[in-house]
Amino acid sequence: MLVALLFGTFAACLLLGVPVAISLGVASLAYLLAADIDLTVIPQFMYTGMDSFVLLCIPGFVLAGNLMNRGGITDQIVRFSSAVLGHIRGGLGLANVGGSMIFAGISGTAVSETASIGAVMIPAMKKSGYSAGFAAALTASASTVGPIIPPSVPMIIVGTLTGLSVGRMFLAGAIPGVLMGLAMMVTCYLVARARNYPKGEWAGFGEIFNSGKAAFWAILMTVIILYGIVGGIFTPTEASIVASIYAFLVGLFIYKGFRLRELPKILLDSAVGSGALILLVGLANLFGWILTSEQIPQQIAASMLAMTENKYVIILLVNILLLIVGTFMETIAALIILFPPLLAVATAVGIDPIHFAMICVINLMLGLTTPPVGVCLFVAGNIARVPLGTVAREVVPFLLCNILVLMLVSFVPAISLWLPGLMFD
Repeated sequence: MLVALLFGTFAACLLLGVPVAISLGVASLAYLLAADIDLTVIPQFMYTGMDSFVLLCIPGFVLAGNLMNRGGITDQIVRFSSAVLGHIRGGLGLANVGGSMIFAGISGTAVSETASIGAVMIPAMKKSGYSAGFAAALTASASTVGPIIPPSVPMIIVGTLTGLSVGRMFLAGAIPGVLMGLAMMVTCYLVARARNYPKGEWAGFGEIFNSGKAAFWAILMTVIILYGIVGGIFTPTEASIVASIYAFLVGLFIYKGFRLRELPKILLDSAVGSGALILLVGLANLFGWILTSEQIPQQIAASMLAMTENKYVIILLVNILLLIVGTFMETIAALIILFPPLLAVATAVGIDPIHFAMICVINLMLGLTTPPVGVCLFVAGNIARVPLGTVAREVVPFLLCNILVLMLVSFVPAISLWLPGLMFD
């Protein structure tokens, strides 16, 4: 009865449009009141969830992304991608995906990538003759690469929950992220040929060189983060601070995209965004404690293992479950609630934890482009000024190609494990 109250309240809040973090808190409060449990557990478990050194990565990388975005980095990335790919059929769409792959090494979040790249690329694609729905769908889909190619906020959350190496997960996401980007490029090209979308003029090697030189500082940031973590120079948390300082210096003195008087607003925006994520982590930890006390995770694990102990069947079942969950639950909340019990099932049948983390993160990233919750679809649709239904129809080819990559990553562990094994082992 109490479990029904917990999930019923949570579902009702989501249906009413209440933010996920508040929905988790209201559902937890309803359960605690009905169960007559001392409400002092609320601050206790919220603090326990937020009291993690690794979580300091989040404000660091969010600030770095905001600084680089305000510093004009998005325009430089788009310019470079357009110079390299713009002369191909559907070139602006290919540049959109390429820009997202480069920007992924800065932001670590899909929504910020949709807003940043979309604000530049969607109007440009519409002006060039692409349909607004296609431009929005492509931008939303390409942004899901952001949290897979390092750095990645969801991977930081997974490391906080389980103690898995964030550095290993960062490296594990590199090849799957590139595969997703290439798959979307192929899909974009095929759709562009079928619809006869335009291609631009060849910009010449001079423009490629000049735009590449301008985008060099953005690419270098990703190299610094990865090399620093893998080389043992600094931890992921320290890497986020280094990234923020680097972004500040590059944005202010090289790109000159903002002035010192704008810094307080950038810091405030970063603090608000980071605070929302940290609050979500704290309330989800409280929600997760209630689930554990009701033995819901144990029941999920027991039910799955009772069905089969074949690891390939387990992987398939987890993929189906998370693809469904991703359509209605926010990524971070889903990870916090579901990842620990599912990880127990995975390790019980011999699946590598790092490999399993990649499967879960990619699954839930796809949820950002599937209605009804698909946050990236909403953001891209608002920029393109088209209804959600139109974007949802146009996103189907990209969703299918990403699911194909997901299946490949799921059943070929070497795709995600080869690079961390090479660098760490």
